[in-house]
Amino acid sequence: MSTPDALLLGLARAVRAAGVPVTADREMAFVEAVSVVGLADREATYVAGEATLCSSPEDVRRYGLVFAEWFAGDWTEERQLPTTVEQRMASDLPTGDSDGEGEEEQDPMVVPLVSSDVEVLRHRDVAGLSAVERAHLARLFATLRRPAPCRRSPRRAVARRGVVDGRRTLRTHLRRMGEPGRLEWRRRSHRSRRVVLLIDVSGSMSGYAESHLRLAHHWVHGGGHVEVFTMGTRLTHITRALRLRDAERALGAAGETVPDWSGGTRLGESLKAFTDRWGQRGMARGAVVVILSDGWERSGVDLLSGQMRRLRFLAHRVVWANPHAGKGGYEPVQAGVRAVLPHCDAFVAGHSLQTFDELAGVVHRA
Repeated sequence: MSTPDALLLGLARAVRAAGVPVTADREMAFVEAVSVVGLADREATYVAGEATLCSSPEDVRRYGLVFAEWFAGDWTEERQLPTTVEQRMASDLPTGDSDGEGEEEQDPMVVPLVSSDVEVLRHRDVAGLSAVERAHLARLFATLRRPAPCRRSPRRAVARRGVVDGRRTLRTHLRRMGEPGRLEWRRRSHRSRRVVLLIDVSGSMSGYAESHLRLAHHWVHGGGHVEVFTMGTRLTHITRALRLRDAERALGAAGETVPDWSGGTRLGESLKAFTDRWGQRGMARGAVVVILSDGWERSGVDLLSGQMRRLRFLAHRVVWANPHAGKGGYEPVQAGVRAVLPHCDAFVAGHSLQTFDELAGVVHRA
């Protein structure tokens, strides 16, 4: 194999290691495309790789980063990446302050700069993000952990320690014709615990509802038993819509299912509908119930307090995620928040990607 082919195949495999689904056919198509345009032309080589190795905007972003690192300084002529690529990488994330110096040495620093900006974006309030930042944030939901709370099962399972399993130990000795053998052990096994998400989609939560639904979609596809409802002027069960693998299609289907998007707030009535129709019949029994809401209640708080008390008796844990709780100077002064606090096992923030990750940890340990 010639050196140019080895160089191009190495790039293709580095792109695959970065998470782009590069197949053998795409590798060969990339090599053939570069043989037509010529490896000496950096811009044409980049475009050839983008056309043959990438199949989505996320693939293009990862390919651009790997390409910049792979070929940094390898060309004898001083050439920049295509303008469209620079714009794509510059607009993908907010950039820090720059005085314009050292522009010719920016390529090797692309990955550190992007990592830094991603970390900043993880702590930003999602309600204040621009359209470009929201688009990038949507791709970062895949990096969040998924909760997998467990409960002890009455069944026993084979173990290396615990209590002696008399029956299995006796059978082992009988197979050895009565000769002493090793002891067999057993212990209580564990089963996954159901997680129920109740997401407020009223007008006061319009800046957070989309991100909360993306979080719910991420959890639904984590392998555990997750049920999702929306609350506004009524309760809507949207788990089936969120089971679509593609996040954008799932959110679109959920949006078509929810009739009260950005409407009023009737948390007490919504919780009553959930407890009467779903929770009392078993969905909330022993489950971890997560409520994502700012606590604004349109009607009186007596109903809300009473339904939270009922829910607390049914559920294993009740976690309330308030998007304002993580902001400086926040005080739970709303009547709705004060009414639910005595019935919550945890009251946490829910306004940024970092707080979503922390919420997953709280649910996992519940």
